[in-house]
Amino acid sequence: MLLGCVADDLTGATDLALMLTREGLRTVQINGLPDDDLDVGDVDAVVVALKSRTNPPAEAVAQSLAAATSLRALGARRLMFKYCSTFDSTDRGNIGPVAEALLDFTGSAFTVFCPAFPRAGRSIYNGYLFVNGLPIDESPMKDHPLTPMRDANLCRVLQRQTALKVGLVGYSDVDAGAEAVTTAFARETAAGRRALILDAISDQHLRHLGEAIADLPLITGGSGIALGLPDAYLARGLVPRLTPPPVTITAPPGRSVILAGSCSTATRGQVARAIAAGIPSLQLDPMALADGSVTADTLLDWLAATPSEGPALVYSSAEPDAVRAVQERLGTEAAGHIVERLLAEVAASLPARGYSRFIVAGGETAGAVVGALGIKVLRIGPEIDPGVPWTVSLSGPPVALALKSGNFGAEDFFLKAWDMLR
Repeated sequence: MLLGCVADDLTGATDLALMLTREGLRTVQINGLPDDDLDVGDVDAVVVALKSRTNPPAEAVAQSLAAATSLRALGARRLMFKYCSTFDSTDRGNIGPVAEALLDFTGSAFTVFCPAFPRAGRSIYNGYLFVNGLPIDESPMKDHPLTPMRDANLCRVLQRQTALKVGLVGYSDVDAGAEAVTTAFARETAAGRRALILDAISDQHLRHLGEAIADLPLITGGSGIALGLPDAYLARGLVPRLTPPPVTITAPPGRSVILAGSCSTATRGQVARAIAAGIPSLQLDPMALADGSVTADTLLDWLAATPSEGPALVYSSAEPDAVRAVQERLGTEAAGHIVERLLAEVAASLPARGYSRFIVAGGETAGAVVGALGIKVLRIGPEIDPGVPWTVSLSGPPVALALKSGNFGAEDFFLKAWDMLR
């Protein structure tokens, strides 16, 4: 095993595992810290999915270091810290503190930061992060309930989170190719800069970067930064071969359900499209959960009454004003956790009721649901939309899961995902 990856949420881990699989590395995903006796088999990469993105920084650092230690014990010779392509992180953490701790863990002179994922509309130019052509602080991410992004300049954002001196490898260097990027690394580190933001606005840029960073003990970024790594590893003889990615998936037979806890613009559009297509739906009111008038049994009874031949949708997605109103009454963290806990409780009961096909929208929700299902290891299947594959459990109940970051997927994501299953 060559590459060990620490991801700060579950959907982000799946996104990265898909990227590595699609580009030819034999990859498995582990949800939570690996057990001491875990045998990952003959693989090139392992991705460990944590639930640390919005934890207190000290907790996120401790979890990430524990994951890195486990990955080293499994044989990882390179490490990657994976976070969201929208750089979800407040001024007090967690990207900066975790990266700084992992840099010390590896003993590296410097590391890189690149959340760019052009296929999903995320690009970095002159250190500024753009989402679908808009600076991130002008995009819907400015209203994220937990990690609002109010500054598009990643150099400034990161510098507020870390004691490391932050530098930039800009467009002209990246566009010129891997050799120019390597020269820029030397220039920036000679000036004492150990945390380097990397520009990228195309897949070709990501491939240039992959060649330039393939020998670094630690890299950080979104899944896009891994795009060029497999080819670079193969050229160096670090992996024996590249393996074609899966194009089909055979899902366990059973009923289907969509559990959407994300309130992102993308997920709200997907929910609306599914409802318009006639999928039975039930919207959750966090206040009704808080006062006990809606419980897990309420949802299970409703699901039991829906037609068995198609999916049903349970969602808490709401407009930003409605989300803020709930947060003001319940508190920001409590408002999110109350929905996650309920959906996790419902999910835990579903396999015994004949459910084996799940779409889960939202990183925090996905982490809670997969944890409740007791699924430790996932095999990566075909890509549904950029960054989102179908997966199949290799532990726990036999189920197929599509674990979608709130911001990812086309408007018809829920609908076309079911069409891929056999």
